[in-house]
Amino acid sequence: MFGPQIPTVTIPEITEETYLLDVREDDEWAAGHAPGAHHLPMMELPARIAEVPTDRDVAVICRSGGRSGQVVAYLMRNGWDQVRNVEGGMGDWAAAGRPVIGSDGQPGRVL
Repeated sequence: MFGPQIPTVTIPEITEETYLLDVREDDEWAAGHAPGAHHLPMMELPARIAEVPTDRDVAVICRSGGRSGQVVAYLMRNGWDQVRNVEGGMGDWAAAGRPVIGSDGQPGRVL
């Protein structure tokens, strides 16, 4: 979607050691997100950029890969080199059978 300049990662390549950054809106996060993911809505990123680690692999995810690709590009312009866009986003995450939980801890769904 973004060409070779935006590095990507596939769902199977994401491990427990990967910092999974979910940049979707609050309602999307509440409906369903990956366990262990860190929520930082895309529009809040400039003010909260210091929360994103620079010393480990960061995989950025949204619903389908569009917003997360923009975030990856932004982070790369600001010095991050271990950042990747999750191919297919949360849609592919759920389709791959990876767990999705709601903000109440119960099984969630991808909006």
